[in-house]
Amino acid sequence: MSKFSIIKTPNTSSKISLSVERQEVILEINHQEEQLEEMKRRREAEMVASEIRSAIEELSLLAVNLKTGGGAAADDQTSAHVPIKPFLSLCNLLIQVLDKIGPTMAVLRQDIHHNIQRLENFHESDPSIYWDVVEILKKEVNEGKAKKGPTCSKAFVWLTRSLDFTLALLQLLVKDFGRNMEQAVEESYSITLKPWHGWISSTAYRVKDEDDDMLKEEIQNLISLLTPVLEHNKDILRTYGLDKLKST
Repeated sequence: MSKFSIIKTPNTSSKISLSVERQEVILEINHQEEQLEEMKRRREAEMVASEIRSAIEELSLLAVNLKTGGGAAADDQTSAHVPIKPFLSLCNLLIQVLDKIGPTMAVLRQDIHHNIQRLENFHESDPSIYWDVVEILKKEVNEGKAKKGPTCSKAFVWLTRSLDFTLALLQLLVKDFGRNMEQAVEESYSITLKPWHGWISSTAYRVKDEDDDMLKEEIQNLISLLTPVLEHNKDILRTYGLDKLKST
């Protein structure tokens, strides 16, 4: 008997069976991963929608206050109002919305945060008087301090411009959800913030592509509410000679 005759021939059918089972396991794992990703995507979409709805609520409150107390022309300095609490809540909410639907602009976010804090601190010094941003502007303008140093007037200018950037970005997203996010950010920045300073470069933001048509209606509602509020703020800035203020 040959010494090679004791070697057994491999069971081909057994190998095929193991291979099929392995493929089925891999397919099942992939399927589970896809399900988890889909669940994660839905949760993120729900969070975005929730934050947009919160921003809409703040805008609605602000719009009501403007109509009842500050709906007059901004050149009537005794009638124009910007209630500080809903305005600052709106600023905070829109930062969160931007974080979820697209870019995170670290430099801009830090600037917004500091400006919110400046107005909050001034408000807390005497809430009964400084419940309204316009009252703060009046004080600083009358004292000749509005354009000197880190003032609340400057904070209001830059918060309004940051909201203007947000509005421009949301309008671009609604117009074309499939567009490149980096290009949308650059275009929005160029038409709203770049004329006043140049300290945000391409390294200042991180792009996170999120494409969800379900958000379009929510964003359109947000845009429709934000637009008149911004126009009101810009009128006030023109009244107090702050609309052309540049970064120093």
